[in-house]
This record gives sequence, C-alpha cells and structure tokens, in this order.
Amino acid sequence: MDVSYASEPAPDAATNEDHILHTGPVVAVFDGVSAPAGLDTGCVHSTSWYVHRLADRLAEALSASPEADLRRSLATAIDRVRHNHGGRCDLGHPGTPAASLCILRQGRDTFDYLILSDCTLVTDQAGRTERHTDSRFTTAMADIRANALTGDAPIGGPAHAAQVRRATQQRQQRMNRPGGYWIAAANPDAAAHALTGQLPLHGPKRVRRAALLTDGAADAVDRYHLIEWPDLLDWLTQHGPHQLIHRVREAERADVSGHATPRYKRHDDATAVLCVFP
Repeated sequence: MDVSYASEPAPDAATNEDHILHTGPVVAVFDGVSAPAGLDTGCVHSTSWYVHRLADRLAEALSASPEADLRRSLATAIDRVRHNHGGRCDLGHPGTPAASLCILRQGRDTFDYLILSDCTLVTDQAGRTERHTDSRFTTAMADIRANALTGDAPIGGPAHAAQVRRATQQRQQRMNRPGGYWIAAANPDAAAHALTGQLPLHGPKRVRRAALLTDGAADAVDRYHLIEWPDLLDWLTQHGPHQLIHRVREAERADVSGHATPRYKRHDDATAVLCVFP
C-alpha cells in the first residue's frame, strides 16, 4: 500500500484538530469536534489533546491485536483515553471532547474499514468509484444546519457566534443516542455503532485506490463542488492531497462571510489521504 497524505489546520486556528495515523497496514484519519467559545465542555483538555490520545491508544490496540474486529479495537482505545483524563473531567458532559474517524486496515486478500460520524472513504473498485460515509450524521445535522445557519449573519460576528452555539447545543442533544448519530467521545459503546465493511484486494473487483477524508477536505466536493466524487481519486492521483486542500482554502477565502456557503466557521482543518494498492 502506497500512502500519501496532507493535513493542515485552518489558517485562523492555533492547532490542528485533525490527525493522521499510519502504522504498518493501518491508515486512519481523525477529525476533532471544535468547541465554540462560551460553551463549557466539562473537560480540562483540548480537542487536539483528545484526538492525539485517541490515535495513540488506537495504534496500541491494533498493534496488540492486529486482526481484531475494528469496532472492538476502537472501543478499547476510547476506554483507555477515559483513563488518560486522570479523573479530572466530567466525562458525562455533552460537550466532552470527541472525534469522527475513518480507519483502513490492509490484509492479505482484503482490507477492512470503519467509519464513525462524518469522515469519508472513497474507493476505486474495478474502475467504479464508491463513496462510503455515515449518513446518520448527515441526516441528524441537516435540519439543524438549515435552521441555524441562515447565511445572513457574517462569520465572525456576534449573530453568527450565537447561531453556532445554538446549533452546537442541538447537536449535542443528538450525540451518541438512537435516532441521532454516533461519534468517538467518552463512551466506548459508541464504537459498536460504527459502520464497517470489507473489500477485496485481488480479482476483477479488487480495490485499486482509496482516499480517506475529514469533512474539511470533503468540502471540495460536498460544499464547494470543485470536483465530483467520480473524479476525486483521479484528481488526487494526479495532483496530490496538498493541492486538494489548497483548492478548498481558495474556495473558503472566496466566501469569507459565509453568505454563499453558510457554515460554522470560515475555515476548517482539512486532511486527505490517498492509498494506492499496487
């Protein structure tokens, strides 16, 4: 598996709340949930701290049990991060640090994948592009975004900040519960609700390429329509992950107020990974 990747913080952010894990046959991307100013999280740690600890604990779990079910390994990682908090945090708080993620693990004849929340996996299988994502998050957020982010309040202003706080509170009410969506936070049970699958690496229907994207990189297709999903893997192969993020940055700067494309923040952390299976 040949792997190339890029991960960049938002230009106006102090830290990158995205993260990449690449160890042996495993590649994963993580997207931390930003905490809006003025909302308590019940935790003394930052989102970036949580994302890095989750990646480290996941790497340990997968190394100890290389062929274990990915859901079980993720549950183990979430549980271990609970202990890393050191008893100083309210882990039952709805704003506790959280992250969406996508994992890909190469085997001898197949690769396994896991998706939790709004990260995306795109595969080239026998020349056909398939997008794999967790539609439960999209469904849960659709009405919140439609009602909260009107586009008439410029990003960075007090009215927009109030919209983001209201939307965040509504999102937290749907997090890790039936009828809502599931994400890695403080409850290991969320891992049991991850989407998983297995795809072939040999034969006429084998996977030739795969891309793992956080939503900041997927915005190139979903939000700004710079590329279509069937063209994404060819585009990444030709231009590379860094250039994909560069194009997203150009689109963000072209609409700094968020009027044309209403969104929570002016820029987002963005991560793209391209895997090629020779």
